[in-house]
Amino acid sequence: MTSSAPSQNRIRVGSAPDSWGVWFPDDPRQVPWRRFLDEVAEAGYEWIELGPYGYLPSDPARLGEETGRRGLKVSAGTVFTGLHRGPAVWEETWAHVSDIAALTRAMGADHLVVIPSFWRDDKTGKVLEDRTLTPDQWRDLTSSTERLGREVRDRYGLRVVVHPHADTHIDTEENVSRFLDATDPSLVSLCLDTGHYAYCGGDSVKLIETYGERIGYLHLKQVDPEILADVVANEVPFGPAVGRGVMCEPPAGVPALEPVLAAARRLDVDLFAIVEQDMYPCPPDKPFPIAERTRRFLRGCGV
Repeated sequence: MTSSAPSQNRIRVGSAPDSWGVWFPDDPRQVPWRRFLDEVAEAGYEWIELGPYGYLPSDPARLGEETGRRGLKVSAGTVFTGLHRGPAVWEETWAHVSDIAALTRAMGADHLVVIPSFWRDDKTGKVLEDRTLTPDQWRDLTSSTERLGREVRDRYGLRVVVHPHADTHIDTEENVSRFLDATDPSLVSLCLDTGHYAYCGGDSVKLIETYGERIGYLHLKQVDPEILADVVANEVPFGPAVGRGVMCEPPAGVPALEPVLAAARRLDVDLFAIVEQDMYPCPPDKPFPIAERTRRFLRGCGV
């Protein structure tokens, strides 16, 4: 007799430079990349993301040597795009994407996390464009994302997973649903970031249960509900909100990760669940103990 219960080992847990306060390729307030690799391995993680392109070595041979001797493997690369701006930005976008996709593929990863561009500056809060897209911009966003998914798949063998993100046009439950309903499932999947989705008022468990076939990747994080309430009430931009500690160490915030992971396990598909606790900037000694505790907590959640 075979059990119908989904396997618990199809979710692979990792972490990312973001959890070490890394947002930029080069910044004196960030930990050096060797320290990140040393500490992420010591904290008990086997999988990492590339983070901002240029932070880790971009030569595949060197990066492969550095990760390999620490027992680390790469799950995904990350790109920022402004595809709602239409065909005029395609060539510039592709030049940026292709370098990252090539490194991602060379490292043996299968996923490319695509984050939409911000509608306001994440440092200064300056409004860069309207926070609401026009119908034409929505069509450009969805059609260009499908094109990106096709090109990345055909040229590099990677799967595009789009990351709903605070202060972007793919953020709330309404906008995430609109985006998913307007894109081809064979070309575009979702990177569900539990913290960003909660930040924007969404319910991760409901999203997994409603759009399970579109969930291709997970980012695990939580938000502090008290800080978030103040951030929302005062329209604080995402960067300063992170500086206030809006993204917090689990299990202190929301959403509860146990039911999210349980819903993900019920999908019975292979998924990465990458810890991403935004902490830019942060003291260099802060990330490692949090990473260790978070890994122990997730083991307690069955992953």
